[in-house]
Amino acid sequence: MKLILKLRFTLLAGLILNSAGVRAEVNVEQGYFRASPPGVSTAAVFLSAHNSGTAPISITAAQTPAASNAELHNHVEHEGMLQMRQVDAIEIPAQGSVRLQSGGYHIMLIGLKTALKEGDEQMLMLTLSSGEMIHLTLPVRKIQPTAGSEKKHHQPHNMPMSMPKP
Repeated sequence: MKLILKLRFTLLAGLILNSAGVRAEVNVEQGYFRASPPGVSTAAVFLSAHNSGTAPISITAAQTPAASNAELHNHVEHEGMLQMRQVDAIEIPAQGSVRLQSGGYHIMLIGLKTALKEGDEQMLMLTLSSGEMIHLTLPVRKIQPTAGSEKKHHQPHNMPMSMPKP
């Protein structure tokens, strides 16, 4: 069964993001937790977020009851190698989108409290730069490699994370 997940979250109608009174509307689609094998303490969350507002807005934090810690991450090139790095925020441009995916921005879950099993659902809370929170219930899906990227990009955090740039 193909699950099409389209969640729409609208920030409060009167939300003021700056002194000009600019508003933002954030839509989250295609979100899911990546299933984890037993004994693995890390996993990732992927999703697409669209900002139909007139000013950029950022995801500044994530939380889930499924893990002790949820961090915002990106893969960056450093001295010819791709490295996974924690970031302070993930910007969603005005009238634009950002895709959290393997090999790019993603939410890294550290200290899983239990294995994430395909077919289950987990809660995720995103904090925006406006202070608003988006509450999501997302499915857990099996690892979906894209051209080998899952194998290369999501090693446990206790292992070195450097690889030659493809």
